[in-house]
Amino acid sequence: MDSRNEISEIKKVLTIAGSDSSGGAGIQADLKTIQAHNMYGMSVITSVTAQNTTGVYGIYDVPPEFVEKQIDAVFRDIRPDAVKIGMVSNKDIIKVIVKKLKEYKPDIIVADTVMVSTSGCMLIKEEAMRELIEELFPIADIITPNVPEAEVLSGIEIRTENDMLNAVEIISKNNKAVLLKGGHIGEQANDLLRVHNQNYWFKAKRVDNDNTHGTGCTLSSAIACELAGGKELSEAVRAAKRYVLSAISAGLNLGNGSGPLWHNVDLDKR
Repeated sequence: MDSRNEISEIKKVLTIAGSDSSGGAGIQADLKTIQAHNMYGMSVITSVTAQNTTGVYGIYDVPPEFVEKQIDAVFRDIRPDAVKIGMVSNKDIIKVIVKKLKEYKPDIIVADTVMVSTSGCMLIKEEAMRELIEELFPIADIITPNVPEAEVLSGIEIRTENDMLNAVEIISKNNKAVLLKGGHIGEQANDLLRVHNQNYWFKAKRVDNDNTHGTGCTLSSAIACELAGGKELSEAVRAAKRYVLSAISAGLNLGNGSGPLWHNVDLDKR
């Protein structure tokens, strides 16, 4: 097969998320991750943010009808092999996304549960959160909550790995698969995947680097890429976690706060 045919058969991944003006998270992190996996990235922007490594200084939500136009434009021309969903901040945008994904029925949907900040602050209103939990998350093939988000979804406090096991069992009753990211617990970076009533641990040492802006966006995008490439779910998560750890370990140091990852890390050297 010549190179032109190989390029024409490249996998396509769509990210539906918010824009990060500093480039470390959101749409920008997603597209960098997709490119690093040698896939073709497309985007539907749900919100525009004014942010950098020190914080978020403004959010402007894209009108729901224009989110719908973006989704239609992508699916009617270049159908994605996988869809990743990130920041969706209001219920009307969520309703549009759910409606269009049910209409177009993509093969793979990965939902990053952007609900609670690392400090424990709620990032979306209660009515939007209900729409996420009851309508959007159940149509995803996998959701990827961190510990604060899993506490909201499960209703239990999570302080130990045994708590993580109890939480994913509760959350998975309403979702196909759950990856609980355990980076908030202890000195390790151990994640727990539950799928088809089976649990899989992905254990790793915590990288000594505080520059982790956009880690959740990057991980969920990498999972979408690995699934689009044909890996089964547990192997897709394993490969995505290796990629994120490598991107953190590269040691990029930008900005005055929690800086971004180096998304261009060589996949072959993970």
